[in-house]
Amino acid sequence: MRVFYDGLFTTPRLDHPEGVAVHSDGSVWCGGEAGQLIRIDPDGGSAEQIASTGGFILGIAFDPAETALYACDIAHRAVFRLDLASGELSSFADGADGHRFRNPNFPVFDPDGRLYVSDSYPAEQPGPPVFRFESDGSGSVWFAEPLSFANGLALVPGEALYVAESFLPGVSRIEIRPDGTAGTRTIAATLPGTVPDGLAFGPDGLLYVACYEPSKVLRLDPDGRVETVAHDPTAHTLCHPTNIAFRGSTAFTANLGRWHITALDLGE
Repeated sequence: MRVFYDGLFTTPRLDHPEGVAVHSDGSVWCGGEAGQLIRIDPDGGSAEQIASTGGFILGIAFDPAETALYACDIAHRAVFRLDLASGELSSFADGADGHRFRNPNFPVFDPDGRLYVSDSYPAEQPGPPVFRFESDGSGSVWFAEPLSFANGLALVPGEALYVAESFLPGVSRIEIRPDGTAGTRTIAATLPGTVPDGLAFGPDGLLYVACYEPSKVLRLDPDGRVETVAHDPTAHTLCHPTNIAFRGSTAFTANLGRWHITALDLGE
């Protein structure tokens, strides 16, 4: 576990990043609490602010062709699209089916370019927790049953969508039916004493969970076993990690509690 890029005194400064994504060129991208979208060089040596929404960025994701970066913004209650070729930033969606986003939290794409977006509602204020959008921005509520603060997402194409429920606390699995609609929700894991935030499948095919509290990363085995991959009881190198993304066997986490991106070298 190490600091990959320390943005405390740099220009641009990393501003309590929550979202993180990896491009195929090896660069690591993150957001900021003032709406920044930042690209970090593959070696972690320098960074550049590419655009800003002027809001507050949560989860980010590249589309399958990597022509654009999509970002959830809770200040604007919208998902933005950054065209990587032109640098043009535009609003992509602010809800669907008569439901305005409350707290758009995390985006994830399927291989056909459909975008799933979690919308976070606490248990006492239920609302539609998962939307799905086509590439033209048309969308619908994909899963309508209330969840306990739907947060990070991870997709097994054509099989299931996994959702971090921060206040369950745990991870749910929502079946994707053959026609693409949402099926049955089951509990993949309960994680007492944690606040799960970000999800990502690693190169080993296992699901990794970044926990905002305590500062740790967990790994879920298919048989339901939960293993701690990394834990920082002092919350310095790993400080309230939120989203997590992989580049080979290295996992990168955003740290909402500090000003850096952490790398976890997991080996082959």
